[in-house]
Amino acid sequence: METEKIDLSNFLLKNSTSYEDPKSFVELMMGIIDASNLISTLISNGEIGGVLGNLPTTNIQGETQKKLDVLSNDIFIEALLKNNLVSCLISEENENPITNEYNPSGPYTVFFDPLDGSSNIDVNVSVGSIFSIFKYKKNSDSNDIVTLDPGREQIAAGYALYGPSTMFVLSTGKGTHGFTFNSDSKKFILTHPNITVPIETHEFSINTSNERFWNPPISRYIKECNDGEIGERDKNFNMRWTGSMVADVHRILMRGGIFMYPKDSKVPEKAGRLRLMYEANPMAFLMEQARGAASTGREKLLDIIPECFHQRISVIMGSKEEVDRVIRYYAEHDDGKDFEYKSPLFKERSLFQKSD
Repeated sequence: METEKIDLSNFLLKNSTSYEDPKSFVELMMGIIDASNLISTLISNGEIGGVLGNLPTTNIQGETQKKLDVLSNDIFIEALLKNNLVSCLISEENENPITNEYNPSGPYTVFFDPLDGSSNIDVNVSVGSIFSIFKYKKNSDSNDIVTLDPGREQIAAGYALYGPSTMFVLSTGKGTHGFTFNSDSKKFILTHPNITVPIETHEFSINTSNERFWNPPISRYIKECNDGEIGERDKNFNMRWTGSMVADVHRILMRGGIFMYPKDSKVPEKAGRLRLMYEANPMAFLMEQARGAASTGREKLLDIIPECFHQRISVIMGSKEEVDRVIRYYAEHDDGKDFEYKSPLFKERSLFQKSD
């Protein structure tokens, strides 16, 4: 296919004509690509490069930082500030926004998680980098340096996946497209144009160690999946979980499924585990552009008006039919119509039902 020969830089040139300044957008994206390539090289060298292990520091989330967390963060900051196109950077690893003192009115704001799933680094499991791009808007109503807009206002979002092969998945609002790094040409080649998430699925992705903290709608959904073909759904499901949002969401984009990291009662004061601006929003943008769905369970992720840079949120995304089912369970729960437990032994086609 001709599309397979298109490299990422040429793809960007052809698909940035709708931007006010296509040249600056492409230049910004090339900075993100360069950062991703450098991080990929560091990861591939592993222990040989001396970049594994923890540091005696924590980030704004109170999480222990790994050497590669900090290195990846520094790489992104340097790559995005050097061309003076970004007014403001917001990273998972920094409490406050990083401003560009040389161009405080640059056209873009970039939110990023420099190394998602970093707990997997030391055991050589897939990790990634996530980014979200907005037009820069100075906040004239408060002391904040930048206006926080809903995720639907993103002009581009994507991630780099550092796995058996390095991939770059991107949307500029015209579908979701996947590029694979060619180590010979040193270019990302379009290998997955117009990704479409299958509507139906037989897989779900959730951290089942938190089961005792789940809210009723999530417990109901997972119970039905686990009941398999003798239960409500009349089919068997598989569970997959890597501990890296990039890896789990990438799998769903490729073959369908549902990813869930919902609010639960483990830490009741927190609205969720994942961060809205640099995890949930960009992934929701990619998912909707691939004809999937993304929700908190009660509202669409991309419609949420942000409250702060590091806001946490409940995340449910993937194949549309499955996400819609979970949304329905939340609505029924809120209306006081929670399901009643019925043993699958007494359902149709069970041991104690007469056959038709």
